[in-house]
Amino acid sequence: MWNRKIHEAFARRQSTSTVLVIVMAVLLAGGLSLRLTPDAGAHQPASATATPGAVSTDGRFGFGQPATAAQIAAENVDVRPDGTGLPPASGTAAQGQAIYSVKCASCHGDSGREGGTGPILVDSRPFAPGATPKTVGNYWPYATTVYDYISRAMPPNAPGSLQPDEVYALVAYLLNANEIIASDAVMNDQTLPRVVMPNVNGFIPDPRPDVP
Repeated sequence: MWNRKIHEAFARRQSTSTVLVIVMAVLLAGGLSLRLTPDAGAHQPASATATPGAVSTDGRFGFGQPATAAQIAAENVDVRPDGTGLPPASGTAAQGQAIYSVKCASCHGDSGREGGTGPILVDSRPFAPGATPKTVGNYWPYATTVYDYISRAMPPNAPGSLQPDEVYALVAYLLNANEIIASDAVMNDQTLPRVVMPNVNGFIPDPRPDVP
């Protein structure tokens, strides 16, 4: 008698457990299905005018926005060694010194000889590996490259923000500080390509046919 009752109780418990397992499995499967089912707008592109930090329809946080024509133009600088690509503007070393003290000295030192978070820019001694730092004056082969780099990449917190006359002035300042041009020389799209850098012959010519 007691064995029969025990057997029946055990059977009821086992049946209840089975039902609970089935219910849990159904609930879990339903939740997983909901998580894996894409939203109606999951494949819609984020709005170009999304508020920074706001969650867009595709689950992103609204970071970034399409580049404007002005931003592209500021970055689209391609200056060749012969001066192709230089804009019509001009600047002098005296003008460049004033700009340098405001926008460059905090990274490169008060005169460009000290360095800091940025590299040293001024050292007119001939470049010697391990003995002298690579600077605008002793390492860069073309003066036009100085313009190209400053225009596209400087200052690091606002690249492309300098106007052409400001870039020419900074180039003139750095070339004069490195004893390459006179203090009263005017740098523009005609005079800058004619500046001969001390290390112009320090690089092996590039043999690739696709490189101008």
